[in-house]
Amino acid sequence: MDNPEGMSATLLTNARLIDPVSGTETLGDLRIEGGRITDPGPAGTVIDCRGKCLAPGIVDVGVKVGEPGERHKEGFRSAGAAAARGGITTMVCRPDTIPVIDSPEMLEHARSRAARASVRVHHMAALTRGRGGAEMVEIGFLRDAGAVAFTDGTHVVRDTRVLSRCLTYARSMGALVIGHPQDPGLSAGACITSGKFASLRGLPGVSPLAERLGVERDLALAEATGAAYHLDQVTCAAALPAVRRAKAAGVDVTAGTSIHHLTLNVLDVADYRTFFKVTPPLREEEDRLALADALADGTIDIMGSWHTPQDEESKRLPFEQAASGAVGLETLLPAAMRLVNAGHIDLAGLWRALSLNPARRLGLEGGTLEVGAPADLVLFDPHAPFVLDRWTLASKSKNTPFDGARMEGRVLTTWVGGRIVHDREAARA
Repeated sequence: MDNPEGMSATLLTNARLIDPVSGTETLGDLRIEGGRITDPGPAGTVIDCRGKCLAPGIVDVGVKVGEPGERHKEGFRSAGAAAARGGITTMVCRPDTIPVIDSPEMLEHARSRAARASVRVHHMAALTRGRGGAEMVEIGFLRDAGAVAFTDGTHVVRDTRVLSRCLTYARSMGALVIGHPQDPGLSAGACITSGKFASLRGLPGVSPLAERLGVERDLALAEATGAAYHLDQVTCAAALPAVRRAKAAGVDVTAGTSIHHLTLNVLDVADYRTFFKVTPPLREEEDRLALADALADGTIDIMGSWHTPQDEESKRLPFEQAASGAVGLETLLPAAMRLVNAGHIDLAGLWRALSLNPARRLGLEGGTLEVGAPADLVLFDPHAPFVLDRWTLASKSKNTPFDGARMEGRVLTTWVGGRIVHDREAARA
């Protein structure tokens, strides 16, 4: 992705620099050459950013791409285009494909297909064979083949002994394990958060207790084994105290959540609107507000789109039978601006969760504006208003809960390794 050596330098001037490392927003310039951010100096190309925001490219953890097996829902080419338009310069893709990425051969196949994307792509591998929860994958070989983390996704490893062995082995290999905190017995068959709204709609609900129990089990095992562990989606206020206690105790744990759980709540389901059906289900407004506070104070480290494309046929079903998930690559940034505009967090804090923290947790370059970092950048107007039309999205699937919503925040230009992979002005010309 980097520029060839000798390519003339580019100077981005008059930019509102969002620096998640220093936590500052300053007006200044940034020079890129050879695919990286460099010291000040002469430049062959000068781009006036006109006071718009310039930040490190977003590192989106937990992206679902349909290759192989479900290319009709999303391919690497379409996902890359959507990511570039959303200011995402790195996609970290899930292994819950058809077939599952649980061997070095499957990982190599996915990596070769990912070369079609216009942004950087990294892959997670399954933690157990076929995500079945019984037999550990070859963590060492998969790590050598390029897997950046190991997860069974929403298939929770029920057998505590198996999970303990996986964590112990992962620790010996220096590998990161990502878990989905949920008690599978309590959550089986549920499609909505339990409560008055679920009862009124006659839908099977799951109590937040299922997530709390899952979090507490997983954190206890992470503490006992010393493994590096990441909770992929913490969505309930009841689960947050356990995360805070574990961090205070020095457990090597981080926590993530999705943009949908930070900006929507269970009432948005309204009259069985299946585009709002996600996993875990949307929570109460009190949970959403608690998550926003946890994001601001650092309890929640990482926020992502949890991009999960589904075709029309799988969504145009009764709520209980409809597939879970929503696309989010292009809507992540404007939806996140709702948190800024509501005063929950500033832009520098937001970019810690969107870029710096995920890059650091996964051992990737990027997430900063420091000299020497890859020139993976996004220029955006945080105040540009628009009404989202799902049919204009670059993703093959259009299952967004934000269809018709009034939003703010437009990506103007995205660079990956110093190359422009999206230019809104050029696209409109």
